[in-house]
Amino acid sequence: MIDRSKLPNTFEFVVTAGARARQLLAGSVPRVEVGAHKKTTVAAREVLTGAVEALPYQKPAPDIPIDPIVATDAE
Repeated sequence: MIDRSKLPNTFEFVVTAGARARQLLAGSVPRVEVGAHKKTTVAAREVLTGAVEALPYQKPAPDIPIDPIVATDAE
């Protein structure tokens, strides 16, 4: 069980552990002792021990403006 009082940001923990679990499921090498634990538990342990950490948020690039399609009469 995870002691939430020791987490600075629960949301960041969940997002980071979830992303790491997806990486582990895709074949990434675990950075902590696995034992008989599931990939999600291993991911949570990696985040808690500091073996992986969240990347700082970067604002996405602005969308490229698209010219509207001009309707023409084909007469």
